[in-house]
Amino acid sequence: MKNKNFKEKKIIIAISGGSGVNLGLKFAEKLPKEYKKYIIISNNAKIVFKEENNMQVLSDSDISANIASGSFGCDKMVLIPCSMNSLAKISCGISDNLTTRAASVMIKERKDLLLAPRELPYSSIALENMLKLSKMGIIIAPPVLGYYSNPKNLEDMENFLIGKWFDLLKIEHNLYKRWKIDDE
Repeated sequence: MKNKNFKEKKIIIAISGGSGVNLGLKFAEKLPKEYKKYIIISNNAKIVFKEENNMQVLSDSDISANIASGSFGCDKMVLIPCSMNSLAKISCGISDNLTTRAASVMIKERKDLLLAPRELPYSSIALENMLKLSKMGIIIAPPVLGYYSNPKNLEDMENFLIGKWFDLLKIEHNLYKRWKIDDE
């Protein structure tokens, strides 16, 4: 039985097309159990995965899904990876699919929204879109490695990225070795 004072934490994890789809999946897998997870997979994401415990997979074309409403009350949303198409739509307020509608709701409700743009190099248009969103308080956090964590393999690198995203969203974790001063 749940405590009446307990507020369930809800997070949306949107996965758009592009390289890095596995990072979105791994982010979802590593979230603490107290988060109710809602997954959106765009039609362009070329991967299929099984529904996991406490995870609901939603169709990106289902604009009437519960998370498309501010009254549903999600706390946070991430878009990992964030395609340049999704970035542009979110920046311009276009809500033509569930991912962009949910992002629009997070912006209007002033909830945590983290975008992990996955492109190299960024065009001037993409940089302008990121700046516009950043000025609105949206977290722009591309998957950039920190070598001070001394990664040994791909899993270490992914854990570092996910850990940094968790830090930005104030989600506790122990996924990477933090920066230390030698005399600590």
